[in-house]
Amino acid sequence: MRALLSVSDKTGIVELAQALHEAGIELISTGGTEAALIAAGLPVKNISEVTSFPEMLDGRVKTLHPLVHGGLLGRRDLDSHVEQMKDHDIEPIDYVVVNLYPFKETIAKENATYDEAIENIDIGGPSMLRSAAKNHASVTVVVDPADYGHVAEAVRAGGTTFETRQRLATKAFRHTAAYDALIADYLGQQIGETFPEQLTVTYEKVQDLRYGENPHQQAAFYKTPLYHGMTLANAEQLHGKELSYNNIQDTNAALEALSELTEPAAVVVKHMNPCGVAVGQTISQAFSRAHAADPVSIFGGIVALNREVDMETAEALRNIFLEIIIAPSFSEAALDRLKEKKNLRLLTLDMGQMTGMRLTAVAGGLLVQGGDDVTLDDASCQIVTDRRPTASEWEDLKLAWRVVKHVKSNAIVVAKDETTIGIGAGQMNRVGAAKIAFEQAGERATGAALGSDAFFPMGDTVEAAAAAGITAIIQPGGSIRDEESIEAANRHGITMVFTSVRHFKH
Repeated sequence: MRALLSVSDKTGIVELAQALHEAGIELISTGGTEAALIAAGLPVKNISEVTSFPEMLDGRVKTLHPLVHGGLLGRRDLDSHVEQMKDHDIEPIDYVVVNLYPFKETIAKENATYDEAIENIDIGGPSMLRSAAKNHASVTVVVDPADYGHVAEAVRAGGTTFETRQRLATKAFRHTAAYDALIADYLGQQIGETFPEQLTVTYEKVQDLRYGENPHQQAAFYKTPLYHGMTLANAEQLHGKELSYNNIQDTNAALEALSELTEPAAVVVKHMNPCGVAVGQTISQAFSRAHAADPVSIFGGIVALNREVDMETAEALRNIFLEIIIAPSFSEAALDRLKEKKNLRLLTLDMGQMTGMRLTAVAGGLLVQGGDDVTLDDASCQIVTDRRPTASEWEDLKLAWRVVKHVKSNAIVVAKDETTIGIGAGQMNRVGAAKIAFEQAGERATGAALGSDAFFPMGDTVEAAAAAGITAIIQPGGSIRDEESIEAANRHGITMVFTSVRHFKH
């Protein structure tokens, strides 16, 4: 029997080769792998001795040869294959251990050039993997160093089973598919392609989850390779229970809202919607305001902060039942204090922007869109009422507008004094969403600002806002009945700003 070993990642390869050698399996190898095996004192045959053809074109051609692929693809159970192999001096290859040129690692480097990326596209490796995986009835293909130990044990016990070879072949095809998907994505970016005729995406598993949205649903968490924006997949968990499916969804929603804010800010999320968002001079002040925004809904919620958690903030956090606190860091004293709560999950993550395309699964398909990255531009805003916003109203309008894009539609956000005080989410009509926000805000709505994710189809929302005490409104505009809303706002002395941009979130 023979084994072909050619790996860019040398982790564990000597130990596996030792097991193969001790089982009487001849070792064939290339380049750096061959050198590593020779250095370990193992007998190894260079691939050129098998093919009688030298490596050439800077190593681009070395395993692309009938004596290699015939040895991988030839069926041992077909007499015609066996005879043809014998006629052409093709000897079977029974084990293939290959991992590929580090394309992903190359393009991840900050200053990687296009030429470097192209040179790190492996051709011979995927070809061998696919050939071996196709013929898994006879050939064992190993692509992941994590499998070396299991394969070595099987070799010592007399060889791999069909079930093992089938599992490893499946893994090999997944590996080459993911590898090609990264290459296609990289090249597509180089030519500015956004929505190609075929979309190939790949993800890497972060962890299996205990269950999905409900205990009867299975689930796992995957990450996008080389994602450069802020992602929960890169967070470090310092304390508490394992994250659940719903934890991950809610925390991601909190991070998306937090990414809008550069000043010290706190975001509280419950069931994928913000229930309290505030900014302040300090992170402690921001959290205190966010908590006061909705002290009922925060129970069992997720808190995201964009500054280090100090002891003052930790004491305030500790007094509330929370599922997760995520921040750039925790002071040592704050961390120790919060760790006293056994099940509280504490995570750290470098805060920044969330970028890239957004993918949403539908039955039998996938929706793909760019991120809702439009920010409020004062210059493009249109003041459509007789009264202009005051300086404090402008600040509240801006906060309401930054938050409303992260609230499920129909969405209304009421803000005052750098804090959300009422949020109406996910209602079937806009007035219903506004009434929920006003009820939550109560008397605090007097003198507050209102943000709407989409235009008012008629003047009824403005009338409800006036009755609640709202003095400033920001909305996209664009309804055929805009004049009705403008007239109502003027009648009640409300200032209203049109942004010409909507923020539906379904």
